[in-house]
Amino acid sequence: MKKSAKILASVIMLLSVFAILAIPFSTKAAEPADEVAITEEAGMSETTGKAMAAALVVGVAASAGAIGMALAISKSSESVARQPEASGKIQTLMMLGLVFVETAIIYALIVAILIIFVL
Repeated sequence: MKKSAKILASVIMLLSVFAILAIPFSTKAAEPADEVAITEEAGMSETTGKAMAAALVVGVAASAGAIGMALAISKSSESVARQPEASGKIQTLMMLGLVFVETAIIYALIVAILIIFVL
């Protein structure tokens, strides 16, 4: 198995774990009044949970996107070094790929905003 495939698999597994860990922070649970008072006294309110979930979503998406972009730029630079005459096509495909990765990060930002203001 190639090194880049191993890195990609580990990043996907890490994202899955973070996504699973973010679920309790983003869901509304019906808590008894006593527990609500205790958590608010300790400084843990519903807004705090939402903020933590939103930060986790955006942080994971941004870090995964940065890794993906770095790999794409690295591979396209290697390709241009090997075949300089194909640099125009390689650059076009790289930019298209970077746009798709950045779109996924923007979707994560929209999800974080929905977590904060809608849930």
